[in-house]
Amino acid sequence: MKIVITGVTRGLGRALAEEFIRLGHTVIGCGRSGTEIFDLRMTYAAPHDFSTVDVGLDSKVALWAARVLEVGSPPDLLINNAGLMNRRAPLWEVDDREFTKVADVNLRGVANVIRHFVPAMVAAKKGVIVNLSSGWGRSVAPEVAPYCATKYAIEGLTKALAAELPAGMAAVPLNPGVIDTDMLRQAWADGAASYPKAADWARGAAPFILALGPKDNGQSLSVPGAED
Repeated sequence: MKIVITGVTRGLGRALAEEFIRLGHTVIGCGRSGTEIFDLRMTYAAPHDFSTVDVGLDSKVALWAARVLEVGSPPDLLINNAGLMNRRAPLWEVDDREFTKVADVNLRGVANVIRHFVPAMVAAKKGVIVNLSSGWGRSVAPEVAPYCATKYAIEGLTKALAAELPAGMAAVPLNPGVIDTDMLRQAWADGAASYPKAADWARGAAPFILALGPKDNGQSLSVPGAED
């Protein structure tokens, strides 16, 4: 299976990419850290491929997608994983620059990737799009309003996309659960240590994601065992 995934340089994206590779799938990934992308390239040779891309920049995503699609078939599985967490603060203390940065990656970034990869999938009338949501896309918490807003938006965007896809395809907003990552530590500091590590999580999450199909189109799902 050919899998395209964003945000592969750390956290859930890195763990998923490495688990998919271990399971024998081809992974095409992107992330913003050039150092980590170089490490992935050196560790996992072709047919895997990793590129430095800021998904919040439509022009960069367009170039990346064109390069990926010109050398092979459309992805069987497209995972929008890249995301940012805002600094914890009441909404009125979050300045426009920080709010925009979170929205650019968490929401506009997903739209950018869909815009440039999904037409080829639609033309082939097959493939699954998984957009990483959150427990905070279905509930709320104080001091993370920008993040909650983007994840609630992912739920709506994905369900609308699901209604637009041809039969045989699927779009799924997926809550991964609470996992010990840098992003969670930014929100909860040392409290994150009590949750599963990303690599352990990926061993269960990857098979679940690989099994998603047309029957799941438009359904708000959670990785089994996920804690909101």
